[in-house]
Amino acid sequence: MRQIALPKNVSFEMGEGENREKAIIEPCYPGYGITIGNALRRVLLSSLPGAAPVGIKIKGIEHEFQALPHLKEDILEFILNLKKLRIKMHSDEPVKLELKVHGEKEITAGDITKNAEVEIINTELVLGHITDMAGSLDAEITVSKGLGYEMIESREGDKDKEIGFIEMDSIFSPVLAAGIKVDNTRVGKETNWEKVILDIQTDGTITPRRAFEDSVKMLLDQFGALVGTSAEVIIKEKEAKKEAELAEMEKAEQTVETEDIVSVEDAEEPKKKRGRPKKSE
Repeated sequence: MRQIALPKNVSFEMGEGENREKAIIEPCYPGYGITIGNALRRVLLSSLPGAAPVGIKIKGIEHEFQALPHLKEDILEFILNLKKLRIKMHSDEPVKLELKVHGEKEITAGDITKNAEVEIINTELVLGHITDMAGSLDAEITVSKGLGYEMIESREGDKDKEIGFIEMDSIFSPVLAAGIKVDNTRVGKETNWEKVILDIQTDGTITPRRAFEDSVKMLLDQFGALVGTSAEVIIKEKEAKKEAELAEMEKAEQTVETEDIVSVEDAEEPKKKRGRPKKSE
């Protein structure tokens, strides 16, 4: 019975643009390129954890359809800009960030007060413009961890929200784009084997390689649950198998070296002459 071979090589190449890499998986059994690639792409785009703003409270504003004096953008446009904020969180609980600016200026993500539990990646992001020296903005931004894309309607605990707190839909996924391409590759005399090229671009809060590895672990957990095995167990078994193979290779190399040394010693040892000893006169 013919066995379905497993991919033997995964390599990474730098892509065109910042935070972009290509993951190349080869060789895949005929027909398995699109199966593996499409599963990874779906997980990359929908299931990786991240952090994003989930709401904002602005002094003097009760809802998103109001306008703030001397702010060029209306509140709705300001919130849309805020959705582009890319952050890394070191806390599992929601964190409140302060944004206080005064006078005529361009408001950027770098104006947000620094917090030890939150790291802002795109500090150059423009959020809005104050057009007069008398203008000011005093806001409290709530950020939280999550998965994929979350709508306001899907959240619980709306009754506990403060008065004047404006909720927003949140994009938690750290992956901006994930493309898949399947090419043919040669294995021996067969040319119908496949090579998968995953083009991954992230927002800078995670590397494309880390995103790829996390997606693989998620799929292992999902399929492993069908047979009662977790991803950690599968990975440990794979590592143990590799270590055993390396140990066997080292043992074989040592055996070869020992045989070579013995053969050299035998060659250097002088041979004893055979025959009867000469009679002394």
